[in-house]
Amino acid sequence: MDKQQLLKDYRKQEDKICLSQVLDKIEFSKTREKIEYTDFLDMYQISLVENFLRKIKFENYELYGGYEESERKVLILYPEKYDEKMIEKNQNKILQVIRIKLSEEEYGKYSHRNYLGGIVKLGLKREKVGDILVSDDGADIIVISDFAEILKQELPSLTRFEKSTITIEELVKLRKKEVRREEIKIIVPSMRLDNMVSDLARTSRSKAAQIIKQERVFVNGQNETKLSKQVKLKDVITIRGKGRFVIKEFTGTTRSGRTVVLIEKYI
Repeated sequence: MDKQQLLKDYRKQEDKICLSQVLDKIEFSKTREKIEYTDFLDMYQISLVENFLRKIKFENYELYGGYEESERKVLILYPEKYDEKMIEKNQNKILQVIRIKLSEEEYGKYSHRNYLGGIVKLGLKREKVGDILVSDDGADIIVISDFAEILKQELPSLTRFEKSTITIEELVKLRKKEVRREEIKIIVPSMRLDNMVSDLARTSRSKAAQIIKQERVFVNGQNETKLSKQVKLKDVITIRGKGRFVIKEFTGTTRSGRTVVLIEKYI
């Protein structure tokens, strides 16, 4: 496998580093005949890696974040001899849950940003941490298993968590957050992606173009940088920092010919 040849079409250095690490993991999995896995990948990296694996026709992998709707996932690479049960068994070993149980007087006090900010403040690596599922009485933080004990020991040193109970739980005990949705209507001149992002992010068309070019927009899980891409019924648009939206229905047109679109927004 000529790594340099496979990566020649990728200009961004961080993309090359990410994909180079994936190629190394593939090679290790083949030669050692055992499961290999990466750190957590964000949405852009997931899109990058999936497209790359399709390009090189590699199929022995899973992307897994602990639950079906997870945004951050690890790439799990496995030998051909592994069946579905073996893969699932190993998935549950790779990830664990750090549960922060707040004291009663702190219920509802902290948001996702507070939990993530605490981890960053400790100087711990973000890529070792997956989704953070927040509830009124605390949070479940999905982590790489090898990292769980370190995080458990370090979190109580933060003032915000000094009264909290912090435990390591198996992935099967993850408290999944209830997915809530609301319906909204937007009116757009066309179904171009930049028009949609402008309305969904509640910003100007020029600012929407910047957001897209900054690789913060995903359509059906794939990073999309083409402003003129036509969005279709049932497409899922994710805008990092703004949310996830499903194109549910086209409900009509205005007198000026603009399209009225019913959107399902995840909240």
